[in-house]
Amino acid sequence: MLNEERVILMTRMVSYEKNEGRKNRKIGSYFRSDYIAVQILKSVICSTIVFVVIFGLYLLYNVDELMQDLYTIDLFAYAKTVLTYYGVTVVGYGVITYAACSWRYARAKRSLKNYYNNLKKLNSLYSESK
Repeated sequence: MLNEERVILMTRMVSYEKNEGRKNRKIGSYFRSDYIAVQILKSVICSTIVFVVIFGLYLLYNVDELMQDLYTIDLFAYAKTVLTYYGVTVVGYGVITYAACSWRYARAKRSLKNYYNNLKKLNSLYSESK
């Protein structure tokens, strides 16, 4: 005989597994620090690429001005300014990534805990029916 509560619980669990469960299990398989470190590393690499592309576009846009001032410009001060902007960009991306990934990891762990509690509840429903 079908138990309505078990059917509802199993349907909810299958829906979770198909939608966000896969992603949450991948996140939950990491330790918190490892997950965040990997995501920050990806963020640093992506922000470096973005910075290089935007700086390259800036150089292409201002190539005539840079060529005229090439001998009068202080290259060390210019490089220091560019590296400062790069550092701010990378640190900014890193902080945003840290906050977002911490929140995402906590949400995934909470969701997985709820899923495992539902599994225990389903198991107890099966053992009660026997």
